[in-house]
Amino acid sequence: MRASGLNVRYGEKLAIGNVSIDVHAKQVLALIGPSGCGKSTFLRSLNRMNDTVPRVVVTGHVELDAEPIYGPTVDPVLVRRRVGMVFQRSNPFPKSIFENVAYGLRIAGQNERSVLAEKVERALRHAALWDEVKDRLDESGLGLSGGQQQRLCIARALAVEPEVLLMDEPASALDPIATAKIEDLVSELRDELTIVIVTHNMQQAARVSQRTGFFYMGRLVEVADTTTIFTRPKERETEDYITGRFG
Repeated sequence: MRASGLNVRYGEKLAIGNVSIDVHAKQVLALIGPSGCGKSTFLRSLNRMNDTVPRVVVTGHVELDAEPIYGPTVDPVLVRRRVGMVFQRSNPFPKSIFENVAYGLRIAGQNERSVLAEKVERALRHAALWDEVKDRLDESGLGLSGGQQQRLCIARALAVEPEVLLMDEPASALDPIATAKIEDLVSELRDELTIVIVTHNMQQAARVSQRTGFFYMGRLVEVADTTTIFTRPKERETEDYITGRFG
């Protein structure tokens, strides 16, 4: 994916301004920065989730496989099928574990039970959840632990086989053990798809990403490979944030 000259306004307020960044295929791009700096706004711009917010105006360009995702002839539903999203807090539907994962497939018109069963199992395996739930697929997804619910939401996103997965602080509400499972999962999924993850946890960014971008006050201050950002940042603002002088 590529964003160039991207601006997002909430009414008169400029949330992010003139952001340009490449999202490299089959890598993890981490976005760091203090609260309210524009990380999540930018993330939601990558699959047009901001379209659902009143009075939002998006200008600039975002491309997926060199094709623009904004424009009157582009179906945002199809964009979101190719660019999945996992939110900060797990949001399983009040349905069975099976139906939670099958939901997107059914919306896309797939109702053949054998195909659904195969794709649900594959998604749950990719989300490292299959062994924990394979004997209780008919039970409610709401009965799972917090960490399992988040992995269920990841499985739901993976079931429609997206090319890119956006993750907005997916482990912020989880305990350390569940967080470690999510981080392991991110590292494994990188072999198959592109991931952009927003995180407040700089150690997490350092552990799971290959590239890191630092946002501050609606600007992308800099982006580089993760080792460079954390050891030899070019910008003073980045260094001050990483060393704890603010944020």
